[in-house]
Amino acid sequence: MQRKFRLTRSTDFKRVRHKGKSYAHPLLVLIEIKNQEPITRVGVTAGKSVGNAVKRNRAKRLLRAAAKDLYPQTHSGHDIMLIARKPITQVKMPLVRDALEQLLQRANLL
Repeated sequence: MQRKFRLTRSTDFKRVRHKGKSYAHPLLVLIEIKNQEPITRVGVTAGKSVGNAVKRNRAKRLLRAAAKDLYPQTHSGHDIMLIARKPITQVKMPLVRDALEQLLQRANLL
């Protein structure tokens, strides 16, 4: 995903985390908030509860790939934060994509 479509600054992550609306799934959590830009930006994170660095990086790769697949279908003008949960390390890409799609639909972003 191109840099202009990503959340990169910690201040952006904090703003989304504290002021956004969250939607949960056993594999991940989606937090969204409207932004003032014509594009949707996506940020991905995985805490230490997911596992060691290898597992956290795998979880983030899965989430980025799923977000990249679904990005063209999402509505513009939002900041989205995806937080990996521990079970994500034991599933394959299609399940992660389905989980993200469900959360995007619940948040009315598709």
